[in-house]
Amino acid sequence: MKRWNQLIKFGIVGVANNGIYYLAYLLLIRLNIHYLAASTAAFLISVGNACYWNSNYVFTEKNQEQPPYRCWWKLWLKTLLAYAGTGLILNNLLLIFWIDFCGIRSSISPMINLCITVPVNFLINKYWTFRSPK
Repeated sequence: MKRWNQLIKFGIVGVANNGIYYLAYLLLIRLNIHYLAASTAAFLISVGNACYWNSNYVFTEKNQEQPPYRCWWKLWLKTLLAYAGTGLILNNLLLIFWIDFCGIRSSISPMINLCITVPVNFLINKYWTFRSPK
């Protein structure tokens, strides 16, 4: 049951986080910033949001003090590395594929990517980023 609760919470945080990413991305491409640069900047903004909510809402126990390994900058760095694989590298490779090879609009392509990147992201965060030390 705990895993399902985490998955549901991760989904809620993910929807909000992807909304933040998507709005920042759209704003930047409307400012005529190249879609890859816009994606990278929006990604960095969304990592801060994801780190905060995953640490304080998704991968934590109720009424439990945060373990000492949760130093904010170390946690942000681990979150950045975890999301870099899916949220930056995989996402940007998929953007290139959808936009340059398939001709899908740059405003729609990030939404297609969610079907691939979200499940991978959950697994990385659950089993590496926010794993409690033994």
